[in-house]
Amino acid sequence: MLKKRIVVCLDVKEGKTTKGIKFQDNVELGDPVEMANAYYLQGVDELVFYDITASAEKRPIMIDVVARVAQKIFIPFCVGGGLSSAEDIRRVILAGAEKVSLNSPAVKNPELIRTAARMYGSQSVVLGMDVLADPAMKSGYRVVINGGRTPTGLDALEWALQAESLGAGEIVLNSIDADGTKAGYELTVTRLISTHVGVPVVASGGAGTPEHLRAVLQEGRADAALVASMVHYGTYTVRQIKEFLAEKGVDVRL
Repeated sequence: MLKKRIVVCLDVKEGKTTKGIKFQDNVELGDPVEMANAYYLQGVDELVFYDITASAEKRPIMIDVVARVAQKIFIPFCVGGGLSSAEDIRRVILAGAEKVSLNSPAVKNPELIRTAARMYGSQSVVLGMDVLADPAMKSGYRVVINGGRTPTGLDALEWALQAESLGAGEIVLNSIDADGTKAGYELTVTRLISTHVGVPVVASGGAGTPEHLRAVLQEGRADAALVASMVHYGTYTVRQIKEFLAEKGVDVRL
């Protein structure tokens, strides 16, 4: 069994790390380069960088900030936000990212996943998926794009399986219902996707305590857990989270 991973997410807007609740009312938190370095020193397993308004604003990702973060950390680094072409993906990889996260652009053009996988291998292609609970959908969950602004007709499970077949090597699954609430991950959708796809699933949205991570990694069957608010506000360090999980029998890298 592979060790469970702890991933810190930096949502970046106008060059600053930010955090909201259910994608609303974002608060500026600090410099993403400094924060990335701090989490690296704390022992985080991976870092994810999202330029959260790039798709909605139809502009390129902030490549200079990506490059500066990449210079500070020596762990897997995933970057997303407005990557809508092979050239966008190439620029991010050349700037120092090991992985690219494709979210809204992949929904609009699923072949982008196949293109990215052919260019850099499936291990470098992450499907970013934002979902909302919706009983009208077959799985009970609907895919939403453009930073939570635009509902689609896509069923969450069907889209996850399609993306895997196109070459996505990992899925970051974010529940908008739970995002930023610090009330716990959405375990039902996490377990649903994790048990139906053959690629690693990173749970996102709702982490508030180390116990929430234990629950999503064990009961939710996630391969990794993404955190933001609970470390950004200094409530916990990455080390404290990992030590708690190890005590609870979760196999993490200390």
